[in-house]
Amino acid sequence: MQKILGISCFYHDSAAALLVDGKLVAAAQEERFSRLKHDPAFPAQAIQSCLDQAGLVLADIDAVVFYDKPLLKFERLLETFLAHAPFGLPAFCRAMPVWLKEKLLLKTVLRQELMALSGLAKTALPKLLFSQHHQAHAASAFYPSPFARAAVLCLDGVGEWVSASIWLGENEQLTPLTEQHFPHSPGLLYSAFTSYCGFKVNSGEYKLMGLAPYGEPVYVDLIHQHLLTLHEDGSFVLNPDYFDFAVGKRMTSSKFHRLFGGPPRRADEPISQKQMDLARSIQQVIEDIVLRMAHHAKQLTGCQAVCLAGGVALNCVANGRLMREGPFKHVWIQPAAGDAGGAVGAAYLAWHQYAGQPRQLAAGAPDQMQGSYLGPEYSDAAIEQQLQATHLSYQHVADAELYPQVADLLANGKVVGWFQGRMEFGPRALGNRSILGDPRSPQMQSVLNLKIKNRESFRPFAPAVLQEMASRYFQLIGTSPYMLLCCQLRPELLLPATGKTAQADNDEYQLSAEPAIANKQTAASPTSQTSNVFARLAEQRSTLPAITHVDLSARVQTVDANTNPRFHALLRAFYQQAGVAVLINTSFNVRGEPPVCSPKDAIEGFLATDMDVLVLGNYLLLKRNQPQAAIDRAREREFADD
Repeated sequence: MQKILGISCFYHDSAAALLVDGKLVAAAQEERFSRLKHDPAFPAQAIQSCLDQAGLVLADIDAVVFYDKPLLKFERLLETFLAHAPFGLPAFCRAMPVWLKEKLLLKTVLRQELMALSGLAKTALPKLLFSQHHQAHAASAFYPSPFARAAVLCLDGVGEWVSASIWLGENEQLTPLTEQHFPHSPGLLYSAFTSYCGFKVNSGEYKLMGLAPYGEPVYVDLIHQHLLTLHEDGSFVLNPDYFDFAVGKRMTSSKFHRLFGGPPRRADEPISQKQMDLARSIQQVIEDIVLRMAHHAKQLTGCQAVCLAGGVALNCVANGRLMREGPFKHVWIQPAAGDAGGAVGAAYLAWHQYAGQPRQLAAGAPDQMQGSYLGPEYSDAAIEQQLQATHLSYQHVADAELYPQVADLLANGKVVGWFQGRMEFGPRALGNRSILGDPRSPQMQSVLNLKIKNRESFRPFAPAVLQEMASRYFQLIGTSPYMLLCCQLRPELLLPATGKTAQADNDEYQLSAEPAIANKQTAASPTSQTSNVFARLAEQRSTLPAITHVDLSARVQTVDANTNPRFHALLRAFYQQAGVAVLINTSFNVRGEPPVCSPKDAIEGFLATDMDVLVLGNYLLLKRNQPQAAIDRAREREFADD
């Protein structure tokens, strides 16, 4: 067995990952091709992309491994419905048609999808294998890591039964040590507060984390008194009276609403101090759970290193606290820690445990994730063909001129779409499908949020920094190549607290108008609380105001010359031009879409927003030089899709 394809699908964020001779050679999420955010469908396009990158067809694959065991999940659903009878009947009736038609017969469905994709007969298909959900998470965390021996923490919503687990990884062996079971779930607990605060479950958790620094942890005691019993080992028991996710349509119950003084916030309502305090409180509770689990894992294993996966592992604030206060010397987090990463773990499980292949650490490499640059790449010829088809104005610029020219544009306040090399795997833009800006600009955070990303202005932007210069700007322990750690800025970069706010160049950037997209507010009708919050956001706290969050923290990406030489070269050119080795780096996407995949996606995003510059490989486009008709058409499409 030499070629293994891992897949995750039908629940959230479908993906495919390809292992060849034990090396991860490609991985991609279906959403990038379908343009449907968190697309749960069978990942046909992601599979085809992985095969194309490796020069293979499905007939070359030895095994396809699914990241879940559907019969175990079905058992959990049935037991949950029965435990809540007769109140579980409506949920049972909603779930059963899908299960009886598709998920209970998942092996048949997967074979049909693979046959449709490949044209192969059933008898010619690769061997079909299944892993358990948390087993796939643990494998995705440990096997690509740089450690021969490590504790493994997995925390998410729920797989089949397990919602949190601790493992011991030793070479090719993964041994489960402890498990926590549904409905007592750290991920679902955090998602319940996400929903109650008016954000969408499975995508709004980032917003809740970004909102938390504006609040105070005033509800922590209430959460502990009523919602959960937390033990020293990090395990906990939820009080089911306050939650409705087991069999209901909502995450929280009427008793939860009474406890916190009212119904959930509607998405079109202003954000108040209550939501900020709730966000801060549940963030602190989750961090405490992670730290207690980490200490227990240390006691169980005695390891110096820990690996993390599961959706909760994307909480970079909790990760930063684990790095600073936790018991482990080394921390490694799977960059695609959510369900998409389960495809990677499933493939590694088949290689090491089913095929019995030994584990070999990559010599001289920080890990085996290839920097998470595992998606498709587009040649200059493919890029130019797309540019010619759109009749846009562009120029081809050699590397020697490209980096200083783009650095100069950035230093003069331009917003740059940066499209290079292989697409990132996972939720973070890491310099190949990125929107870049000058972190020194007091207005840049509002410009990007309002004019480009169309999102709430309280959400911070992440800095990318030259790895060799990171310690000049951030109090970072080690490196952070996957933008999964929060840390504080260096004290010498901070400004005295004067209460002075930045003056935007345009009234549309005034923060009292926020959150313009999520809350549909106008500048004429903010609440006083919301207005005060965004006044706090506008305060200049450091010499890098656009990447400094309200609590003086930043979610850092360190950029290594070997892993991403082009992005490193641009950062170096910006340092030479502006004297700062930091750029804003946010994902290249707009209006709730997934990050761009192809040159066509990037061009459409560039034209539909107020982005100033687009760089596709070595092709440079300036917005001011583009035909107005092309811009108008792109914006009409964007408006029609909204």
